[in-house]
Amino acid sequence: MGKDNRFPLNPIQKQLLIRHLHAMLEEDLGFGDITTQALIPSNHWAQARFVSRQAGVVAGTEIVAEFLGKLGFEVVRYLSDGTAIERDSTILEVPGPAASLLALERPLLNLLMRMSGIASLTAAMIKAARKSNPNVRIAATRKTAPLLRVFDKLAVIAGGGDPHRWRLDDAVLIKDNHLTITEDITEAIKTVRQQVSFTKLIEIEVCTQKDAVKAAKAGADAILLDNMTPGLVSKVVKAIKRLRLKKPPIIEVSGNITIDTVADYAATGVDVISAGVLTHSVKALDLSVDLIPFTGSLDKGGSSTE
Repeated sequence: MGKDNRFPLNPIQKQLLIRHLHAMLEEDLGFGDITTQALIPSNHWAQARFVSRQAGVVAGTEIVAEFLGKLGFEVVRYLSDGTAIERDSTILEVPGPAASLLALERPLLNLLMRMSGIASLTAAMIKAARKSNPNVRIAATRKTAPLLRVFDKLAVIAGGGDPHRWRLDDAVLIKDNHLTITEDITEAIKTVRQQVSFTKLIEIEVCTQKDAVKAAKAGADAILLDNMTPGLVSKVVKAIKRLRLKKPPIIEVSGNITIDTVADYAATGVDVISAGVLTHSVKALDLSVDLIPFTGSLDKGGSSTE
């Protein structure tokens, strides 16, 4: 686990993500937190501690800390994305005006809970899969929440997984609905090879051993075995190996794969296991915010008025 440098965020990317965070805050805040405005004086300060109520893997803390910094907060500490945590761990701590912290609490907590839930499940699936196949990759899919894909994929990376395609222009993936129209696998791969840049990987989705072998012979860079049983996947993997191709395709499997079945699929010898469950059925990691008031109030410089 730990931080994965396959997708390091540069300053421009951070700014784009921070724009999303501003929108999340705006959605929740509206014209102001009327409850807090009525109860909490503007010069009262507090310490906000984001705490985990269960063990898991943290994700989202780095961009949240960056966002808080842009808003003028000085984050005391935070755990790096990909850090394994125990129950009652403090994952982020920030002091500031109590009213402002209360206004920020829910949007940031929602994002951290979702991302950490994704990272935690990803890490658990990798651990289960690699007991039987040390080299297998666990990958995400495009079954992400609208407008949250970048956060969902970054969470998968934080858990040690592979993001797969970020968008439709990343790589070619010829799916069953494409083949419903074009029909012939060999011709489909040939046509795409002629039309699409050589820089793009060509993957094709199949659901039978016959079509998998045909795709391998046609020169697919990767073959996605869709909704097959582990037994059938194992047969397909062996059949493709028997072809003794100079450049064998990456073999990926997908379709209703869960934490309970991932080890069985890993044992077949596939290269990649992609699981929509990582992002489309997110179980958030249980996090909360503990607000600890300072004695008295503080001025803008952060010094005590008492």
